[in-house]
Amino acid sequence: MTIIDKEPASAIDLIVEGFDAAGYICDRHIATSIYLSQKLDKPILVEGPPGVGKTELAKAASELLNAPLIRLQCYEGLDESKALYEWKYGKQLLYTQILKEKLGDLLEDAVGLDQSMTKLHQFGDSFFSEEFLEARPLMQALKSEGQTVLLIDEIDKSDHEFEAYLLEILSDYQISVPEIGTIKARTKPLVFLTSNNTREMSDALKRRCLHLYIPFPDADLERRIIKTRVPELDENLRNQLVSFVQQLRTQDLKKLPAVSETIDWARTLLLLHAENLDTELVRNTLNMLLKFEEDIDNMNTEVPKFIAVAQKEAR
Repeated sequence: MTIIDKEPASAIDLIVEGFDAAGYICDRHIATSIYLSQKLDKPILVEGPPGVGKTELAKAASELLNAPLIRLQCYEGLDESKALYEWKYGKQLLYTQILKEKLGDLLEDAVGLDQSMTKLHQFGDSFFSEEFLEARPLMQALKSEGQTVLLIDEIDKSDHEFEAYLLEILSDYQISVPEIGTIKARTKPLVFLTSNNTREMSDALKRRCLHLYIPFPDADLERRIIKTRVPELDENLRNQLVSFVQQLRTQDLKKLPAVSETIDWARTLLLLHAENLDTELVRNTLNMLLKFEEDIDNMNTEVPKFIAVAQKEAR
């Protein structure tokens, strides 16, 4: 019996525990979405600010299910030849050359033009068969014998046209190849689409997916994340660090520090053998949290105040 075959409450608890063991701290809301996705055979559209763990969620699900992760990184101009399939033109040319050299032998017993054409047509369709098809990530996931986790990362960076290519896969787990026909999934993958909300997704795509929004974590959850990802960090310093970052996120910044940047800062402080936050240390490492010089300049004057609050809350 797999996790999803258990009673819903038990299955969701096991998913939370499994993600925790994989180093990904999730709440029951996320675990419920994973459970429903598996039971309903629906992809999950994961939205939220950059760096909150959307991509890591798919990686953790791959580990939890012991299923290979197939990742498609989206970008502007991405088309079906890079995402779905491409013809092996070199192999087709080689096949053409072989056919040309053997043409005399193939047609030696043919009488008249009609018989010759009939014999040639027997080989025509071979040029566009699965043997000459180069599977890209989306088709690889569908053709896999066992279950896979398919991550379509940063779908908001792709074009609207590319969304249209995805609709058949997201609704029916199949791809239509004009020269071959319909290729259906041998085993339906668990599909994650991530978006940083740089543009609005189409209604057609959203209808086919479960929606999951991952916000910035609250202080308690962020402390748990840091404890899991950087366990060597002292508890008092961990509490100060999280309080400082939470205060930064209340400011009007061009880019708020993400969880991934909090983890990087925790590792930085550990590397520098820090025991407490102090003004010089924070100012020298603030670029681990803030990625724009304007934000760093604006926050430099706030550092002492934020440190004082962080140290008070950590007691």
